[in-house]
Amino acid sequence: MRRFLRPGHDPVRERLKRDLFQFNKTVEHGFPHQPSALGYSPFLRLMAIGTRSGAIKLYGAPGVEFMGLHEENNTVMQIHFIPDQCQLVTLLDDNSLHLWSLKQHGGTSELREEHRFTLKGPPGSPPSATQVTAVLPHSSREVLYLGTESGNIFVVELPSFRVLEDRTITPEAVLQRIPEDNCNRRSCELVEALREHPKNPDQILIGYSRGLIVLWDLQNNKAIHHFLGSQQLENLYWQRDGSKFISCHYDGSYSQWPVSSDNRQSEPLENTVPYGPFPCKAISKIYWQTTKNGLPYIIFQGGMPRASYGDRHSISVIHGSQQTAFDFTSRVIDFFIIFSSDPAAEFDDPSALVVLAEEELVVIDLKSAGWPAVHPPYLASLHCSAITCSHHVSNIPLKLWERIISAGSKQNIHYSSMPWPIDGGTNIAPDPPQRDLLLTGHEDGTVRFWDASGVCLHLLYKLSTVRVFLTDADPNDNMNTLGEDEWPPLRKVGTFDPYSDDPRLGIQKIYLCKYSGYLAVAGTAGQVLVMELNDEDAEHVVDHAEADLLQDQEGYRWKGHEKLKTRDGPVRFEAGFQPFVLVQCQPPAVVTSLALHSEWKLVAFGTSHGFGLFDHQQKRLVFVKCTLHPSDQLALEGPLSRVKSLKKSLRQSFRRIRRSRVSSRKRRGGGGNASEVQEANAKFDQDVLQEMELAPVQRKIEARSAEDSFTGFVRTLYFADTFLRDSSRHCPSLWAGTNGGTVYAFCLRVPPAERRMDEPVRAEQAKEIQLMHRAPVVGILVLDGRSTPLPEPLEVAHDLSKSPDMQGSHQLLVVSEEQFKVFTLPKVSSKLKLKLTALEGCRVRKVTVANFGSCKTDDYSENDLAVLTNLGDIQIISLPFLKLQIRYPCIRKEDVSGIASCVFTKYGQGFYLISPSEFERFSLSTKWLVEPRCIVDMPEVTSNNHVHKSGTENAARKSSPGDCGEDERKSGRLMEHALLNDEKVLKEIQSTLEGAR
Repeated sequence: MRRFLRPGHDPVRERLKRDLFQFNKTVEHGFPHQPSALGYSPFLRLMAIGTRSGAIKLYGAPGVEFMGLHEENNTVMQIHFIPDQCQLVTLLDDNSLHLWSLKQHGGTSELREEHRFTLKGPPGSPPSATQVTAVLPHSSREVLYLGTESGNIFVVELPSFRVLEDRTITPEAVLQRIPEDNCNRRSCELVEALREHPKNPDQILIGYSRGLIVLWDLQNNKAIHHFLGSQQLENLYWQRDGSKFISCHYDGSYSQWPVSSDNRQSEPLENTVPYGPFPCKAISKIYWQTTKNGLPYIIFQGGMPRASYGDRHSISVIHGSQQTAFDFTSRVIDFFIIFSSDPAAEFDDPSALVVLAEEELVVIDLKSAGWPAVHPPYLASLHCSAITCSHHVSNIPLKLWERIISAGSKQNIHYSSMPWPIDGGTNIAPDPPQRDLLLTGHEDGTVRFWDASGVCLHLLYKLSTVRVFLTDADPNDNMNTLGEDEWPPLRKVGTFDPYSDDPRLGIQKIYLCKYSGYLAVAGTAGQVLVMELNDEDAEHVVDHAEADLLQDQEGYRWKGHEKLKTRDGPVRFEAGFQPFVLVQCQPPAVVTSLALHSEWKLVAFGTSHGFGLFDHQQKRLVFVKCTLHPSDQLALEGPLSRVKSLKKSLRQSFRRIRRSRVSSRKRRGGGGNASEVQEANAKFDQDVLQEMELAPVQRKIEARSAEDSFTGFVRTLYFADTFLRDSSRHCPSLWAGTNGGTVYAFCLRVPPAERRMDEPVRAEQAKEIQLMHRAPVVGILVLDGRSTPLPEPLEVAHDLSKSPDMQGSHQLLVVSEEQFKVFTLPKVSSKLKLKLTALEGCRVRKVTVANFGSCKTDDYSENDLAVLTNLGDIQIISLPFLKLQIRYPCIRKEDVSGIASCVFTKYGQGFYLISPSEFERFSLSTKWLVEPRCIVDMPEVTSNNHVHKSGTENAARKSSPGDCGEDERKSGRLMEHALLNDEKVLKEIQSTLEGAR
């Protein structure tokens, strides 16, 4: 009778699932995709970056991160912080203005959008009349000055965004105060820059595009001084004491102007073309920074000679006789200087140059000799070379961690030792419970090791495999070498380098054993390198071995790329992971799967032609197995022939349709008349369309033909110590799964440690399983007698896992793209299966075993399968009963690259690329959650606007609508602020009533 009872919800299990599983997208690692704007607050010591997709991201001290998203998804054009406030204003390309505030909620600060506003002109006016080109937040914190294309400067009240029409500065008002012989109406078109006088907040400098510059008196609403440049204006900058200002121009020049008390036109003190006399590019932004030694820092963007260096993206720094043009490999978006923000200070004393380029953030230390770069703790340029694969390793032992950091520190000796200068806010997130590594393989043959323990993805160490091979580039070349007589004095900075010397160097698979320190990496041209960690530089010969996966079969000819040429003789390697053996697959196809067993000293590798096993202790090939189907010619063409492959597959598809039509006609009989044939064809077309339009949940698993392309493609490799021949003796084994739904199992005989170098490792094929539906095998797993996945190699030896149960019967789990199936071992009889595609219409793309701990108690945890499908959703499936626990939508199904890049961690987290330069981090676990938790406290502002810290931790205070505080402190200062705020409210109400009256 039990089988007739309808299964209901188990309330205990449902409650346990709530304690185990929870989906959160926690943080974005890497560099923002397509940045478009930059802002900085010296008051808060926070930096803001806007993007073309409408995102805005704030960064301070490591771990202090905030993110907001404009609903319009328009490009962020400008970002301006409100002086002495926890507020900022963004200007989008749709001419809308948005006010954002940092406010505390639940013990942490949050970035919230408060108001939005679009400047509108009178009816019938052209869009240029109100198209905002320049934004100036006034130091009074009460208004914004908005310069427009028409030359009008509108005054907008904060935080209400109410336009104060009576305070608008019109071109006509400006022209009334300027002699007619100096300018005309067109001189006041397009406001290029607005700058407040550093010593007198009642005066602002207005720069118009055609070269006219006006010093405007806000109190008396009149021009008190005007300056007429001969070139198109790009930008303005006040000197600290307000006695002079600098203008930069389209012709690559900059001018220094004195400010006197009379209203006559001034001539520039000097007009300089730093890279003349030939025509130069525009200088779009400039800083003039004063120092104690009297020599100013002149820092500007652009100005390079057009003919020879017009394609360079540069920022020049001039200090006395020292001059350097920092050359970036991507377009410069914007930059700012970090200098003394104390208004009482006499000099600027700049300390750092912060440059936002299109593909990276670069910080230059201006205090140290030679102006070295500062190693960034976040905003890493993940895509400095395109990411080709990822590998995550959880819970790294302390010794290995320290050795990797030590190797990385030797690579960073050319970086500045300066502390990170953007250090606003306080990170209150708990320390990471463990040390995690994220390894990324790149197109240029490098592997980068990232600290993925916390919110900041920080580069620890970079490994290059290039030295093993002969390439066009010399690994000893230094891009930063600068000749003494070179002019302009260009110097390459940054790490972004999208060009690979040879695409065959690309890393495709990575496997790191955290217990032994062995690392295996495999590449695009069939190269497999096995490495070990060495704390010192070393020079040695890398042993070579070839693995012929075709096994000299006749009739096959490789049409793809050649293998990489290797260096003869000893090769010098830096401290870190150093290769000691190279296995070259033949044909040199892309390595599609890789497994390393550091206890047995074995490495397994697979391509589209087969797989092999290599003994890296004896440096001997154990065996190879060809999996190529006789009809599978596409596997021999290589990645450079994929266009032909696509055409061939399309032709095959149309041929199958035609054959189906012919066979259907034959079944209906060939003696019918033409109308019957037409009717049959129409019905067939209708059936095909109906089949194509079936909903995903109605799709069924269909057996695939053995003649389908790439059936021999090896998708997964797995080592296991299990029962393969009989139930009385277990032995080491290697399992391989292919694209054609075939699983191969090999028994291995590994000699004991005392005879390991004397006797060879032997292998013998024991099983071959063919899945009926022939779907690609994406995962293989062996469960012990307790239905627990077998531990990793050396995990038991380090007392980090229980010994596997070798008394009860083991089970084999085979995960294909379309179903999960459990077999008993050693008989390999089917025990249980879950047909994923038949029920859901989706295919498995990634699968891993994850450990989920309860957030309520430390005594309970369980192992489940985390599965990512081609629809972008994540499913958690229980072991060993294969019951679906929960499903979460994670990635858009159209984001094919994001799905392909996803990597799971051992404890229920994951990473996937949301752009070429950014990883999105997510968590499926209630217990393991890495997310920003930070507070931005409001520093005190004294009467002379001097900013200083209050106490050691900057206690949060609430003083205005834009403040970061949450709870008002009942102190005299806060009560005073509250009264001031009330007065403002009363005045606003009064003015509204008067306007209505």
